[in-house]
Amino acid sequence: MRYGFVLPEGDARRVAESAREAEAAGWDGFFIPDPVWGVDPWVSLAAAAMVTERVQLGTMLTPVSRYRPWSLAAQTATLDNLSGGRVILAVGLGALDTGFEAFGEVTDRKTRAELLDEGLDIITGLWAGQPFNYDGKHYHIKETAFFPPPPPVRKPRIPIWVVGAWPSEKSLTRVARWDGLLPNVLGPEGMGGGTPDDIRQMKAFIERRRAADAGPIDIIVEGKTPGDDRARGAETVRPWVEAGATWWLEADWSMPGHEAILKRIRQGPPREA
Repeated sequence: MRYGFVLPEGDARRVAESAREAEAAGWDGFFIPDPVWGVDPWVSLAAAAMVTERVQLGTMLTPVSRYRPWSLAAQTATLDNLSGGRVILAVGLGALDTGFEAFGEVTDRKTRAELLDEGLDIITGLWAGQPFNYDGKHYHIKETAFFPPPPPVRKPRIPIWVVGAWPSEKSLTRVARWDGLLPNVLGPEGMGGGTPDDIRQMKAFIERRRAADAGPIDIIVEGKTPGDDRARGAETVRPWVEAGATWWLEADWSMPGHEAILKRIRQGPPREA
């Protein structure tokens, strides 16, 4: 199991400071929001890359429909080179209540799903090198061969984590193409992270549809553990490990203030003693 910390807020300087603290405290990954309007995540993660050496860096998460895919491909490839191959791209449809409608972003779920699929095709195609062309429903790219950025350092590509909504077969089939599952489960009260048993079912479904040579897939779960009680924290994580999860993301979106956030970062991940 690897452990990441999700920083709920902060400007680029604070992101860099927090990432440095996270690396020193033994966290394996460091993630920040990607808002419709707010602090730019890629500038912030570039600042974090300059003061860290080991910790993985990414967003939690990036709605691809809000980006021009070629711009996102360039931003992630640039950051991956700057960091020495430490980028993770976590993607999904995004939460509409974060400002989609206010800023005129696409809100139709089916269209956002189509933009996500085509966007990932374009991003990975551009990472693989030029010349590149694409002819989809929403995007049409003529072959280009000028001023490409260096390809990502990470091989075979920057890992792509994708939200999978259970029990939607279409959503989980999408996940099976990529490198990580961010699980969501549709229940009576909407979407949630589900249970360890849900994770087992989702993992089994993905493995049945995953290419034989694709290798193992990461399964990422979010939650909160008490930083002042490592044993209790490890006990919280254990059922998810047993269900097949490979990453635990410490995520408390309501944590009050930067000092409380830094305190939790410095307490470190809930690893077994």
